[in-house]
Amino acid sequence: MPVTSRRLILIAAAGSAALLIGAFVFQAMGYAPCKLCIWQRWPHGAAIAIGAVAILASLPVLAWAGALAAAVSGAIGIYHTGVERLWWPGPDTCTASGDLQGSAEDLLNQIMEAPLVRCDEVAWAFAGLSMATWNAVLSFALAAIWIAAARRAA
Repeated sequence: MPVTSRRLILIAAAGSAALLIGAFVFQAMGYAPCKLCIWQRWPHGAAIAIGAVAILASLPVLAWAGALAAAVSGAIGIYHTGVERLWWPGPDTCTASGDLQGSAEDLLNQIMEAPLVRCDEVAWAFAGLSMATWNAVLSFALAAIWIAAARRAA
């Protein structure tokens, strides 16, 4: 069977669906997502929708849009990995500030306003890579599949 643009689009969209399903399975197992984890999910949802439309309407631009969606999720995954490894700061609403200045009341307010799930802590890892890093690796692989589909459609 020849590998057509349509098949590649189906594989890429199914890959995004598999990553989303995996994320929801981990969530059901008790690994609550942080803010950056949620951000990584949205582009996969977009890639699935783009894939559905691309299967129905053969427009090469849709494959490029799918590649962009997958790459955005990968980029957020790289950013999240850097936050987890403390290479750079994450969003203030998602990481520990370490600010011990101020009154006891200020400190209590910081504690009470702290996120339930922090972005700078690795909740689960496999082969030394966090879920954010795995998402980045797999998302960029999906982006490559989308690009192959776009090139075959052109």
